[in-house]
Amino acid sequence: MADLTKASNPRLGHYVPTIAGGKPAQAFIPPPLPPAPSLQLEGMLPLLEAANLALGQLDGLAQMLPNIDRFIYTYVRKEALLSSQIEGTQSSLSDLLLHEINAAPGVPLDDVEEVSNYVAALRYGIRRVVDENYPITLNLLRELHAMLMQGQRGKNKDPGEFRRIQNWLQNSVGGVTFVPPTADQVIPLLSDMEKYINEEHPALPIIIKAALVHAQFETIHPFNDGNGRLGRLLITLMLSASKTIREPILYLSLYFKTNRNEYYRSLVNIRTQGDWESWVEFFLRGTAQVAQQGIEAARNLTTLFTTDREKILSRPGKSNATVFRVHEILQKQLFATVPNLEKALGVSAPTARAALNDLAALGIVHEVTGQQRNRVYVYQACLDILQQGADPI
Repeated sequence: MADLTKASNPRLGHYVPTIAGGKPAQAFIPPPLPPAPSLQLEGMLPLLEAANLALGQLDGLAQMLPNIDRFIYTYVRKEALLSSQIEGTQSSLSDLLLHEINAAPGVPLDDVEEVSNYVAALRYGIRRVVDENYPITLNLLRELHAMLMQGQRGKNKDPGEFRRIQNWLQNSVGGVTFVPPTADQVIPLLSDMEKYINEEHPALPIIIKAALVHAQFETIHPFNDGNGRLGRLLITLMLSASKTIREPILYLSLYFKTNRNEYYRSLVNIRTQGDWESWVEFFLRGTAQVAQQGIEAARNLTTLFTTDREKILSRPGKSNATVFRVHEILQKQLFATVPNLEKALGVSAPTARAALNDLAALGIVHEVTGQQRNRVYVYQACLDILQQGADPI
């Protein structure tokens, strides 16, 4: 850790009086990015190299997948799920995917809708910054926040509006643990952050820059709710917009969820000690680890799909066209019902049912309801690969 003292280093920001939780408090005003004095990069260069190498391998492998859209489809949903779980939802990957085919999830619908909102916001953000080459601006952040806050739970949280009141973070017993900047400082601080995100000649690698911006955003805490989800989404947008990854396939929410104590401690140390180095090292370790997990998942999925396709081909004297099409759909959505397949494929109910029965006979899918009507089939082996680490907290 860098040797920093409040008397000698401007990294520590300053405090101003405010009211939080009905009591006098001190709101923290962070200095603008980048940190000054500059980051001490020497000790973290091996971590940066490992993160870049893993990202390059993941990006290269993703481009070789037979249908990358299927991989992205479910990976985006896993990230949305994990990011929402950090905020307290109890949805599982199965709940979300069942909801999307109009089958009943096993948790309250509000939980699933929060995850669905994240999926929509992430897809919209990627389209804007990658396909349309739109910069990451405060207006875009407001748009994304409005999408995150759609529905019953978010309607009283000022969707799409920066906060006009003081907010604070609290522990499980209601004690105030951190007081973000006062409301009048939100726009000036965000404007500085926006300039830093979009600077023409960045002095730092994009992975490190994304780490700095995420921490700064969480410190500013500019919305009344949803700051954690949007702050994590911002990482993906920055890496995708910079073409560091050609597809949105790196998500750090699982790493933050698994290491949440170190995650929060590292953010606290930035604010109290000016220790940006430990935070960046934590972020780089996570980037390399999550990229390796993505590489393993992509390889396992490729092997599974190839093996199951060979099973389908091995059936003597059988017509496989519809079965292959159902198998391809299941690679994305993992669950299927007869009505869902009728609509997706434009086939009759008996045809859809026969294809599912054929896949069940091969052991590729199995039925999960035990009912004679409204049956639901799952591609369990694929679900097992994708839901690793995705159980509710």
